[in-house]
Amino acid sequence: MNRLLRIRGAWLVPVVFALLALGAAGAYAEGDPDVDPALAPLPPHPPIPADNKSAPTVYPAKMDAKQELGYLLFFDTKLSGDASLGCVTCHHPDQGWGFGDPISRGYPGTVHWRNSHTAVNSGYVNKLFWTGNSPSLEAQAPAAAGGGVAGNGSNDMMESRLAMTPEYKKRWKQVFGHEWPTISEAWDAIAAYERYLSQPNTPFDRFLKGDKKAISEAAQRGKKLFEGKANCIECHNGPMLTDEKMYNVGLPNPQEWSEAGLHQITVRWQNYQRGVAEKLYREGKHDLGLYYESKDEQDKMKFRTAPLRYLKYTAPYMHTGALFTLEEVVDFYNEGGGKNDPYGTKTKILKPLNLTDQEKKDLVAFLDTLSGEEIKMPAPKIPPIEAVADWQPRK
Repeated sequence: MNRLLRIRGAWLVPVVFALLALGAAGAYAEGDPDVDPALAPLPPHPPIPADNKSAPTVYPAKMDAKQELGYLLFFDTKLSGDASLGCVTCHHPDQGWGFGDPISRGYPGTVHWRNSHTAVNSGYVNKLFWTGNSPSLEAQAPAAAGGGVAGNGSNDMMESRLAMTPEYKKRWKQVFGHEWPTISEAWDAIAAYERYLSQPNTPFDRFLKGDKKAISEAAQRGKKLFEGKANCIECHNGPMLTDEKMYNVGLPNPQEWSEAGLHQITVRWQNYQRGVAEKLYREGKHDLGLYYESKDEQDKMKFRTAPLRYLKYTAPYMHTGALFTLEEVVDFYNEGGGKNDPYGTKTKILKPLNLTDQEKKDLVAFLDTLSGEEIKMPAPKIPPIEAVADWQPRK
Protein backbone atom coordinates (compact mmCIF):
# COMPACT_ATOMS: atom_id res chain seq x y z
CA MET A 1 0.00 0.00 0.00
CA ASN A 2 2.78 2.46 0.92
CA ARG A 3 4.54 1.68 -2.35
CA LEU A 4 1.30 2.31 -4.25
CA LEU A 5 0.79 5.64 -2.50
CA ARG A 6 4.35 6.69 -3.33
CA ILE A 7 3.81 5.82 -6.98
CA ARG A 8 0.53 7.71 -7.08
CA GLY A 9 2.11 10.64 -5.25
CA ALA A 10 4.95 10.84 -7.75
CA TRP A 11 2.39 10.79 -10.55
CA LEU A 12 0.27 13.47 -8.90
CA VAL A 13 3.04 16.03 -8.41
CA PRO A 14 3.41 17.08 -12.05
CA VAL A 15 -0.37 16.96 -12.49
CA VAL A 16 -0.91 19.29 -9.53
CA PHE A 17 1.67 21.73 -10.86
CA ALA A 18 0.07 21.58 -14.29
CA LEU A 19 -3.33 22.37 -12.80
CA LEU A 20 -1.88 25.24 -10.79
CA ALA A 21 -0.28 26.61 -13.92
CA LEU A 22 -3.59 26.36 -15.74
CA GLY A 23 -5.30 28.24 -12.92
CA ALA A 24 -2.66 30.94 -12.97
CA ALA A 25 -3.03 31.37 -16.70
CA GLY A 26 -6.82 31.20 -16.48
CA ALA A 27 -8.95 28.34 -17.69
CA TYR A 28 -10.45 30.74 -20.20
CA ALA A 29 -7.13 32.30 -21.28
CA GLU A 30 -7.44 34.33 -24.45
CA GLY A 31 -5.06 34.54 -27.34
CA ASP A 32 -2.91 31.54 -26.52
CA PRO A 33 0.30 31.64 -28.60
CA ASP A 34 -0.21 28.09 -29.85
CA VAL A 35 -1.32 27.14 -33.34
CA ASP A 36 -5.04 27.69 -33.84
CA PRO A 37 -7.04 24.50 -34.52
CA ALA A 38 -7.90 24.14 -38.18
CA LEU A 39 -11.40 24.56 -39.52
CA ALA A 40 -13.03 21.15 -39.75
CA PRO A 41 -16.30 19.50 -40.80
CA LEU A 42 -18.78 18.50 -38.14
CA PRO A 43 -19.08 14.84 -37.18
CA PRO A 44 -22.30 13.24 -38.49
CA HIS A 45 -23.96 13.66 -35.08
CA PRO A 46 -23.11 15.28 -31.73
CA PRO A 47 -21.52 13.17 -28.99
CA ILE A 48 -24.17 11.32 -26.99
CA PRO A 49 -23.57 11.03 -23.23
CA ALA A 50 -23.52 7.56 -21.74
CA ASP A 51 -26.15 8.50 -19.14
CA ASN A 52 -28.62 9.87 -21.71
CA LYS A 53 -28.62 7.46 -24.62
CA SER A 54 -30.61 8.26 -27.73
CA ALA A 55 -30.42 7.50 -31.42
CA PRO A 56 -27.51 9.15 -33.31
CA THR A 57 -29.96 10.71 -35.77
CA VAL A 58 -30.13 14.35 -36.77
CA TYR A 59 -32.58 16.45 -38.75
CA PRO A 60 -34.25 15.53 -41.11
CA ALA A 61 -34.00 11.81 -40.26
CA LYS A 62 -36.77 10.16 -38.24
CA MET A 63 -36.54 10.84 -34.51
CA ASP A 64 -36.42 8.05 -31.95
CA ALA A 65 -38.95 7.85 -29.10
CA LYS A 66 -36.85 9.92 -26.68
CA GLN A 67 -36.25 12.65 -29.25
CA GLU A 68 -39.98 12.72 -30.09
CA LEU A 69 -40.77 13.14 -26.40
CA GLY A 70 -38.22 15.96 -26.21
CA TYR A 71 -39.84 17.52 -29.29
CA LEU A 72 -43.17 17.74 -27.44
CA LEU A 73 -41.56 19.04 -24.24
CA PHE A 74 -39.50 21.65 -26.12
CA PHE A 75 -42.74 23.22 -27.37
CA ASP A 76 -44.78 22.60 -24.19
CA THR A 77 -45.39 25.56 -21.88
CA LYS A 78 -46.00 23.29 -18.88
CA LEU A 79 -42.28 23.59 -18.15
CA SER A 80 -42.36 27.13 -16.78
CA GLY A 81 -43.66 28.91 -13.72
CA ASP A 82 -47.06 30.04 -14.99
CA ALA A 83 -47.28 27.63 -17.95
CA SER A 84 -46.97 30.49 -20.44
CA LEU A 85 -43.42 29.85 -21.73
CA GLY A 86 -41.59 26.94 -23.27
CA CYS A 87 -38.11 26.36 -24.68
CA VAL A 88 -39.56 27.39 -28.04
CA THR A 89 -40.44 30.85 -26.73
CA CYS A 90 -36.80 31.91 -26.86
CA HIS A 91 -35.65 29.31 -29.40
CA HIS A 92 -38.21 29.53 -32.16
CA PRO A 93 -37.80 27.70 -35.51
CA ASP A 94 -38.89 30.80 -37.42
CA GLN A 95 -36.22 32.88 -35.66
CA GLY A 96 -33.21 30.66 -36.28
CA TRP A 97 -34.15 28.54 -33.25
CA GLY A 98 -33.21 31.61 -31.23
CA PHE A 99 -35.02 34.90 -30.59
CA GLY A 100 -35.38 37.58 -33.26
CA ASP A 101 -35.09 40.60 -30.98
CA PRO A 102 -31.75 41.88 -29.64
CA ILE A 103 -32.65 40.89 -26.07
CA SER A 104 -34.48 37.66 -25.38
CA ARG A 105 -37.94 37.52 -23.87
CA GLY A 106 -38.21 37.28 -20.10
CA TYR A 107 -40.73 35.70 -17.76
CA PRO A 108 -43.97 37.75 -17.60
CA GLY A 109 -43.32 40.83 -15.49
CA THR A 110 -39.59 40.71 -16.19
CA VAL A 111 -37.23 41.20 -19.12
CA HIS A 112 -34.08 39.32 -20.07
CA TRP A 113 -30.67 40.97 -20.40
CA ARG A 114 -28.91 39.03 -23.19
CA ASN A 115 -29.52 37.73 -26.70
CA SER A 116 -30.61 34.10 -27.13
CA HIS A 117 -28.29 31.54 -28.72
CA THR A 118 -29.65 29.26 -31.39
CA ALA A 119 -30.46 25.70 -30.32
CA VAL A 120 -29.14 24.36 -33.64
CA ASN A 121 -25.85 22.47 -33.28
CA SER A 122 -25.86 23.11 -29.53
CA GLY A 123 -24.97 19.45 -28.93
CA TYR A 124 -21.50 20.03 -30.40
CA VAL A 125 -20.38 22.67 -27.89
CA ASN A 126 -19.03 22.12 -24.39
CA LYS A 127 -19.85 25.45 -22.76
CA LEU A 128 -23.43 26.66 -23.01
CA PHE A 129 -24.78 30.13 -22.26
CA TRP A 130 -22.80 33.29 -22.97
CA THR A 131 -20.42 32.70 -20.07
CA GLY A 132 -20.07 28.96 -20.60
CA ASN A 133 -21.48 28.22 -17.16
CA SER A 134 -23.46 25.16 -18.24
CA PRO A 135 -21.43 22.10 -19.31
CA SER A 136 -24.18 20.13 -21.07
CA LEU A 137 -27.60 20.32 -22.62
CA GLU A 138 -28.91 18.25 -19.70
CA ALA A 139 -27.72 20.97 -17.31
CA GLN A 140 -28.75 23.88 -19.54
CA ALA A 141 -32.45 23.00 -19.71
CA PRO A 142 -33.23 23.22 -15.97
CA ALA A 143 -31.10 26.35 -15.63
CA ALA A 144 -33.24 28.06 -18.27
CA ALA A 145 -36.61 26.69 -17.17
CA GLY A 146 -35.98 27.47 -13.50
CA GLY A 147 -34.27 30.84 -13.93
CA GLY A 148 -36.24 33.72 -12.42
CA VAL A 149 -35.86 35.90 -15.50
CA ALA A 150 -36.48 33.05 -17.95
CA GLY A 151 -38.84 30.19 -17.02
CA ASN A 152 -39.24 30.71 -13.28
CA GLY A 153 -40.54 27.15 -12.87
CA SER A 154 -40.40 25.05 -9.72
CA ASN A 155 -39.57 21.39 -10.19
CA ASP A 156 -42.50 19.98 -8.22
CA MET A 157 -45.07 22.08 -10.08
CA MET A 158 -43.64 21.31 -13.52
CA GLU A 159 -43.36 17.60 -12.73
CA SER A 160 -46.96 17.49 -11.45
CA ARG A 161 -48.26 19.02 -14.68
CA LEU A 162 -46.49 16.32 -16.67
CA ALA A 163 -47.84 13.62 -14.37
CA MET A 164 -51.40 14.88 -14.95
CA THR A 165 -50.95 14.47 -18.72
CA PRO A 166 -51.93 10.91 -19.76
CA GLU A 167 -50.04 11.12 -23.05
CA TYR A 168 -46.81 11.85 -21.20
CA LYS A 169 -47.35 8.93 -18.81
CA LYS A 170 -47.71 6.64 -21.82
CA ARG A 171 -44.60 8.04 -23.51
CA TRP A 172 -42.59 7.89 -20.28
CA LYS A 173 -43.38 4.21 -19.99
CA GLN A 174 -42.13 3.69 -23.55
CA VAL A 175 -38.93 5.75 -23.15
CA PHE A 176 -37.93 5.37 -19.50
CA GLY A 177 -39.76 2.19 -18.43
CA HIS A 178 -42.06 3.80 -15.83
CA GLU A 179 -45.14 6.01 -15.91
CA TRP A 180 -44.24 8.85 -13.55
CA PRO A 181 -42.64 11.70 -15.54
CA THR A 182 -39.68 12.89 -13.49
CA ILE A 183 -38.40 16.36 -14.16
CA SER A 184 -34.79 15.23 -14.59
CA GLU A 185 -35.87 12.83 -17.32
CA ALA A 186 -37.78 15.66 -18.99
CA TRP A 187 -34.50 17.56 -19.30
CA ASP A 188 -32.84 14.43 -20.71
CA ALA A 189 -35.51 14.12 -23.40
CA ILE A 190 -35.22 17.80 -24.33
CA ALA A 191 -31.44 17.45 -24.56
CA ALA A 192 -31.85 14.44 -26.86
CA TYR A 193 -34.15 16.48 -29.10
CA GLU A 194 -31.74 19.42 -29.17
CA ARG A 195 -28.98 17.10 -30.36
CA TYR A 196 -31.34 16.13 -33.17
CA LEU A 197 -31.36 19.81 -34.22
CA SER A 198 -27.97 19.51 -35.89
CA GLN A 199 -26.75 20.47 -39.34
CA PRO A 200 -23.52 18.63 -40.22
CA ASN A 201 -23.90 18.84 -44.00
CA THR A 202 -23.50 22.49 -45.01
CA PRO A 203 -21.76 23.72 -48.18
CA PHE A 204 -18.77 24.44 -45.92
CA ASP A 205 -18.66 20.83 -44.69
CA ARG A 206 -18.93 19.46 -48.23
CA PHE A 207 -16.12 21.74 -49.37
CA LEU A 208 -13.82 20.56 -46.58
CA LYS A 209 -14.63 16.96 -47.48
CA GLY A 210 -13.39 17.48 -51.03
CA ASP A 211 -16.26 18.98 -53.05
CA LYS A 212 -14.46 22.03 -54.42
CA LYS A 213 -17.62 23.25 -56.14
CA ALA A 214 -19.64 23.30 -52.92
CA ILE A 215 -18.84 26.97 -52.32
CA SER A 216 -18.27 29.87 -54.69
CA GLU A 217 -14.92 31.40 -55.64
CA ALA A 218 -15.86 34.46 -53.59
CA ALA A 219 -16.50 32.23 -50.56
CA GLN A 220 -13.16 30.48 -51.10
CA ARG A 221 -11.43 33.86 -51.10
CA GLY A 222 -13.36 34.67 -47.95
CA LYS A 223 -12.13 31.48 -46.33
CA LYS A 224 -8.53 32.52 -46.99
CA LEU A 225 -9.24 35.92 -45.46
CA PHE A 226 -10.91 34.23 -42.47
CA GLU A 227 -7.78 32.15 -41.88
CA GLY A 228 -5.32 34.89 -42.84
CA LYS A 229 -5.60 38.66 -43.06
CA ALA A 230 -8.86 38.95 -41.09
CA ASN A 231 -7.54 36.48 -38.44
CA CYS A 232 -11.06 35.34 -37.52
CA ILE A 233 -9.62 31.86 -36.95
CA GLU A 234 -7.78 33.12 -33.86
CA CYS A 235 -11.05 32.68 -31.94
CA HIS A 236 -13.40 31.01 -34.43
CA ASN A 237 -11.73 27.67 -35.09
CA GLY A 238 -12.39 23.94 -35.08
CA PRO A 239 -15.57 22.23 -36.28
CA MET A 240 -17.94 24.66 -34.53
CA LEU A 241 -15.78 27.71 -35.33
CA THR A 242 -15.36 28.65 -31.69
CA ASP A 243 -12.48 28.22 -29.27
CA GLU A 244 -15.05 28.45 -26.43
CA LYS A 245 -12.81 30.96 -24.64
CA MET A 246 -13.95 34.26 -23.16
CA TYR A 247 -13.27 37.73 -24.56
CA ASN A 248 -14.33 41.33 -24.15
CA VAL A 249 -14.69 42.79 -27.64
CA GLY A 250 -15.84 46.23 -26.49
CA LEU A 251 -19.52 45.95 -27.41
CA PRO A 252 -21.71 48.90 -26.41
CA ASN A 253 -24.47 48.21 -23.90
CA PRO A 254 -27.87 47.42 -25.42
CA GLN A 255 -29.90 50.48 -26.28
CA GLU A 256 -32.81 49.03 -24.31
CA TRP A 257 -30.90 49.45 -21.07
CA SER A 258 -30.95 53.24 -21.36
CA GLU A 259 -34.56 53.45 -22.53
CA ALA A 260 -36.53 51.09 -20.31
CA GLY A 261 -36.65 51.10 -16.53
CA LEU A 262 -37.40 47.37 -16.34
CA HIS A 263 -34.22 46.59 -18.28
CA GLN A 264 -32.22 48.68 -15.84
CA ILE A 265 -33.80 46.82 -12.93
CA THR A 266 -32.91 43.48 -14.52
CA VAL A 267 -29.25 44.43 -14.95
CA ARG A 268 -29.00 45.67 -11.37
CA TRP A 269 -30.75 42.53 -10.14
CA GLN A 270 -28.32 40.34 -12.02
CA ASN A 271 -25.42 42.16 -10.38
CA TYR A 272 -27.02 41.78 -6.96
CA GLN A 273 -28.03 38.12 -7.14
CA ARG A 274 -24.69 37.06 -8.67
CA GLY A 275 -22.95 38.14 -5.48
CA VAL A 276 -20.89 41.15 -6.56
CA ALA A 277 -19.78 43.90 -4.18
CA GLU A 278 -22.44 46.40 -3.09
CA LYS A 279 -20.86 49.38 -4.85
CA LEU A 280 -20.78 47.43 -8.09
CA TYR A 281 -24.40 46.32 -8.03
CA ARG A 282 -25.64 49.76 -6.95
CA GLU A 283 -23.61 51.75 -9.46
CA GLY A 284 -22.68 49.26 -12.17
CA LYS A 285 -24.20 49.75 -15.60
CA HIS A 286 -22.64 46.85 -17.48
CA ASP A 287 -23.15 43.13 -17.96
CA LEU A 288 -20.05 41.74 -16.23
CA GLY A 289 -20.12 38.41 -18.09
CA LEU A 290 -17.61 35.82 -16.91
CA TYR A 291 -16.86 37.88 -13.79
CA TYR A 292 -20.14 36.65 -12.30
CA GLU A 293 -18.72 33.12 -12.31
CA SER A 294 -15.04 33.75 -11.54
CA LYS A 295 -15.04 37.01 -9.51
CA ASP A 296 -11.72 37.72 -11.24
CA GLU A 297 -11.32 41.40 -12.14
CA GLN A 298 -9.74 40.47 -15.47
CA ASP A 299 -12.90 38.62 -16.48
CA LYS A 300 -15.25 41.59 -16.38
CA MET A 301 -17.34 41.89 -19.55
CA LYS A 302 -15.89 38.74 -21.11
CA PHE A 303 -18.15 36.35 -23.01
CA ARG A 304 -17.77 33.05 -24.82
CA THR A 305 -16.78 33.11 -28.48
CA ALA A 306 -20.00 32.48 -30.39
CA PRO A 307 -20.12 29.49 -32.77
CA LEU A 308 -20.63 30.59 -36.37
CA ARG A 309 -22.73 27.76 -37.73
CA TYR A 310 -26.35 28.33 -38.82
CA LEU A 311 -25.35 32.00 -38.87
CA LYS A 312 -27.55 32.95 -41.82
CA TYR A 313 -30.72 32.54 -39.76
CA THR A 314 -29.71 33.74 -36.30
CA ALA A 315 -29.58 37.55 -36.49
CA PRO A 316 -29.22 39.70 -34.49
CA TYR A 317 -25.69 38.86 -33.40
CA MET A 318 -23.47 39.20 -30.30
CA HIS A 319 -24.56 38.80 -26.67
CA THR A 320 -26.26 42.19 -26.82
CA GLY A 321 -27.96 41.58 -30.17
CA ALA A 322 -26.37 44.85 -31.31
CA LEU A 323 -25.50 43.83 -34.89
CA PHE A 324 -28.26 42.92 -37.32
CA THR A 325 -26.41 41.76 -40.43
CA LEU A 326 -23.23 39.88 -41.21
CA GLU A 327 -22.01 43.00 -43.01
CA GLU A 328 -22.30 44.89 -39.71
CA VAL A 329 -20.40 42.12 -37.92
CA VAL A 330 -17.56 42.28 -40.46
CA ASP A 331 -17.45 46.08 -40.19
CA PHE A 332 -17.34 45.85 -36.39
CA TYR A 333 -14.26 43.63 -36.43
CA ASN A 334 -12.70 45.48 -39.33
CA GLU A 335 -12.64 48.54 -37.08
CA GLY A 336 -10.94 46.61 -34.30
CA GLY A 337 -14.07 45.92 -32.25
CA GLY A 338 -15.90 48.36 -30.01
CA LYS A 339 -14.76 50.96 -27.50
CA ASN A 340 -16.84 50.05 -24.47
CA ASP A 341 -14.04 49.09 -22.08
CA PRO A 342 -14.65 50.63 -18.63
CA TYR A 343 -12.58 47.98 -16.82
CA GLY A 344 -9.64 47.72 -19.22
CA THR A 345 -10.38 44.08 -20.09
CA LYS A 346 -10.87 44.36 -23.85
CA THR A 347 -8.89 41.72 -25.70
CA LYS A 348 -5.60 42.79 -27.24
CA ILE A 349 -6.19 40.48 -30.19
CA LEU A 350 -8.52 42.90 -31.96
CA LYS A 351 -6.92 45.44 -34.27
CA PRO A 352 -8.14 47.31 -37.37
CA LEU A 353 -8.04 44.92 -40.34
CA ASN A 354 -8.04 47.36 -43.26
CA LEU A 355 -10.22 45.11 -45.37
CA THR A 356 -11.27 46.38 -48.78
CA ASP A 357 -14.95 46.46 -49.77
CA GLN A 358 -14.43 43.38 -51.95
CA GLU A 359 -12.69 41.52 -49.13
CA LYS A 360 -15.63 42.28 -46.84
CA LYS A 361 -18.03 40.86 -49.43
CA ASP A 362 -15.90 37.75 -49.82
CA LEU A 363 -15.80 37.24 -46.07
CA VAL A 364 -19.61 37.47 -45.85
CA ALA A 365 -19.87 35.04 -48.78
CA PHE A 366 -17.78 32.56 -46.79
CA LEU A 367 -19.82 33.04 -43.62
CA ASP A 368 -22.97 32.24 -45.61
CA THR A 369 -21.58 28.78 -46.44
CA LEU A 370 -21.67 27.83 -42.75
CA SER A 371 -25.45 27.37 -42.99
CA GLY A 372 -27.39 24.80 -44.97
CA GLU A 373 -31.09 24.81 -45.69
CA GLU A 374 -33.16 26.27 -42.87
CA ILE A 375 -34.37 23.71 -40.34
CA LYS A 376 -38.15 23.93 -40.36
CA MET A 377 -40.36 21.94 -38.01
CA PRO A 378 -44.02 22.59 -37.26
CA ALA A 379 -45.22 23.00 -33.70
CA PRO A 380 -46.47 19.60 -32.49
CA LYS A 381 -49.90 19.06 -30.96
CA ILE A 382 -49.26 19.45 -27.24
CA PRO A 383 -50.98 16.83 -25.05
CA PRO A 384 -53.37 18.39 -22.53
CA ILE A 385 -53.66 17.94 -18.80
CA GLU A 386 -56.65 15.76 -18.01
CA ALA A 387 -58.50 15.03 -14.79
CA VAL A 388 -57.70 11.46 -13.83
CA ALA A 389 -59.73 9.79 -11.11
CA ASP A 390 -56.92 7.58 -9.82
CA TRP A 391 -54.16 10.22 -9.88
CA GLN A 392 -51.92 10.13 -6.81
CA PRO A 393 -48.78 12.15 -5.99
CA ARG A 394 -45.54 10.27 -6.36
CA LYS A 395 -44.43 8.66 -3.10
